Amino acid sequence: MTPITLVEGRRISLSNLDKVLYPETGFTKGEVLHYYATVAGHLLAHIHDRPVSFLRYPDGPDGQLFFTKNPPPGTPGWVKTTPVPRSEDLRAEQVVIADLPTLMWAANLVVEFHTPQWPAGAPALADRLILDLDPGSPATVVECAAAALWLRDRLTADGLHACAKTSGSKGLHLAVPLEPTPSEHVSAYAKALAQEAERELPDLVVHRMTKALRPGKVFVDHSQNAAAKTTAAPYTLRARTLPTVSAPVSWAEVEACRTLSDLVFLADDIAPRLARDGDLFAPLLDPALAGRLP
Repeated sequence: MTPITLVEGRRISLSNLDKVLYPETGFTKGEVLHYYATVAGHLLAHIHDRPVSFLRYPDGPDGQLFFTKNPPPGTPGWVKTTPVPRSEDLRAEQVVIADLPTLMWAANLVVEFHTPQWPAGAPALADRLILDLDPGSPATVVECAAAALWLRDRLTADGLHACAKTSGSKGLHLAVPLEPTPSEHVSAYAKALAQEAERELPDLVVHRMTKALRPGKVFVDHSQNAAAKTTAAPYTLRARTLPTVSAPVSWAEVEACRTLSDLVFLADDIAPRLARDGDLFAPLLDPALAGRLP
């Protein structure tokens, strides 16, 4: 029988809690749920009032992966959704993770959480800018850190406040809080910034996705600022070999990065980091730090 758990008055079926999802560490589905419950306050703050896309991996990262924007089959009636008009379906809706019960229901599906750069009710009006720094082998997060520092300083020169987090995969994400700005304007600025980085750091950075250009360099992916694109949310688990997290990091940690392991964080690392440092992505939530593009 599937156990029923009461979360803030909502009855939620939690299944297969002993199922091992990450064989290298023995990390189970129950531990996935515990992780999300532990970081709920911070994760919910960052995905608040945003349509959420799910990357599901119910049999672990080595199993089949499903990416969906539509509410999954069986979504409870109490789960909040928001209209998200898409070119192929003007009546489309997506889930909004509005509270702890919804988070636990979604976590039971075994998911990564991805959000756009705009809130519900304001499609294509971005309140953040994202740069995804993706290393091409043999480059690693070490090279991403070097590129991130240049980009941070360049953004600062334009009066913008950048925060960094690990992607939870191979690279880094930079995020900038913005006054609400049309997505096409954010995209144009981000592309110009990536092109400038390539001109200034030609041995380190590329701004195009072309595979032949990327070995040993950092691809500064500006495309996630397009209205239709999404980015892994802060504190989401990732469908990788290990239970890695897209973890906010300090600029001191970025500056000190010398090896691949310096900027890799697992689920069990996050609660101690939050206790020590608080939410290093909190500036994204501070209206006073929201910048205006030049």
